[in-house]
Amino acid sequence: MSSAGDFVIITGLSGSGKTTVLQALEDLGYFCVDNLPATLLRSLLQELTHHQLDPLRVAVSIDVRNRAFLDALPAALQQLPDECGLQPRILYLDADDETLLRRYSETRRRHPLSDQEAAPGAALHQVLLRERALLAPLVSLADRVLDTSQVRSHSLRLRVQAWARVPRVQGLIVLLQSFAFRNGVPADSDFVFDLRALPNPHYEVELRPLTGRDAAVRDFLDHQDAVQTARSSLEIFLQQWLPPFAQDHRNYVTISIGCTGGKHRSVYMVESLARSLARGGQEILVEHRELDIQERHS
Repeated sequence: MSSAGDFVIITGLSGSGKTTVLQALEDLGYFCVDNLPATLLRSLLQELTHHQLDPLRVAVSIDVRNRAFLDALPAALQQLPDECGLQPRILYLDADDETLLRRYSETRRRHPLSDQEAAPGAALHQVLLRERALLAPLVSLADRVLDTSQVRSHSLRLRVQAWARVPRVQGLIVLLQSFAFRNGVPADSDFVFDLRALPNPHYEVELRPLTGRDAAVRDFLDHQDAVQTARSSLEIFLQQWLPPFAQDHRNYVTISIGCTGGKHRSVYMVESLARSLARGGQEILVEHRELDIQERHS
């Protein structure tokens, strides 16, 4: 990608959050276009370059609404670096069928591939299969595949904005997220660590309504030898293995830390590791899934 700008293509399944992503990039100052035919990518960039936008930051959404032009996308992408000087980055949004079905039920919108005469219920499963098949070639082209099944809209905005900032920051962006095993392991995890064997503040009556962000819970866990051993081991592990990710040209790594309820031990550990890594200059995103909290540490 040229240092003169950034060009992002957003693609993926209908209902996976592409509109949210496009809005998040627009808030960062990107010139955004939704549902652009792939054959017009070159013309769009040439026009924007002619108007000398500085910096040139462009985000385009391309999906199955554009199915007549999808086959032309790989060839169009190959031409862009030579003709326009920008190497596009592709973000592919995915989600499991259960989540997509629920979202369509909640919004009452019809899938763009749906038969207008068909009932939206059982037929939607087949439509999703067809969409996945049509978009399969784009998955292999993507710089990042993001599963949004368990990602709330605000969290998705934060993640995408951090990803978009990669050309303007050095090193990895690390997402540290706490979660409850009983609610499922985050699908986008690169590493998963299980803290359920550690002493649990839940069994202390006065600590039960609090979280790992509260001083009383922190004090309790600070004085547990097993917790401190686990924290030290995780710090050593991350200090050893995050640099190879950066050397392999990865720009984003997700570390998920879970406990039973996702409220005490995992939250405490994520906060502690975030402070430690941030002191070393690491760009950090923090998410506490069960608390619906997202923050940036840098």
